[in-house]
Formats: sequence, C-alpha cells, structure tokens
Amino acid sequence: MFDPVCPSDLSPIRIGDKWGGMVIRCLEDGPRRFSELRVPLRGITAKVLTQALRGLRRDGLISRTEYPGPPLRVEYALTDLGRSLIAPMDAACAWTAAHWDELIDAREAVPGPV
Repeated sequence: MFDPVCPSDLSPIRIGDKWGGMVIRCLEDGPRRFSELRVPLRGITAKVLTQALRGLRRDGLISRTEYPGPPLRVEYALTDLGRSLIAPMDAACAWTAAHWDELIDAREAVPGPV
C-alpha cells in the first residue's frame, strides 16, 4: 500500500478522503505523532495530512491526545470505531488484489480526469 509503485488510490473504497484509509493503516499498530505519519505517507503535504486527521477525528475514527510540557507532544490513535474499520479494509484490499488487472484496464480505458 505504501510502495511508491502501488497506486493505492486505485481502491474504489474511500474512508473520508483519499488519504483517510492510509492514515488508518498507519495507526493500526498503535499511536503515532504527526511527523511519524509523514514517513510512510511520502506524498502527503502537512496541510493535507492535517485536513485528513481533522476529518477522521470529526468522524470519530481517531483520537488526538496532547501531552504537556515543552515541547508539546501530540499523538493520534485509532478509536474503537476506527479500529472496527480494519476488517472491512482488509476485505477491500483483498478484493482490489483479486481484481487488480480489471481495475488497471478500466482506468487505462478512460483517458484523463473523469
């Protein structure tokens, strides 16, 4: 999913926005700081990551925890609701893998932005 040669936006199922599903995957193994999320999400800007995190938080899929002290530390984690998306996302990924060639062919058949 995070491999540069894998068009992860090929998945027909979106969680919140283009990046939402990938953020959820990044948090699957536990909480991460903003800068830690940017490592696997190489193509995302700080602004877009901030928007994705706010949207996922608004939807109740992730939590944001501030830890006091200089410097202020913030971590993002999946909520129980967010964690409940892992199994459906696994199913969507399996479906995408099974239909990879068909999805690529369909995408190549329609030139340019839709």
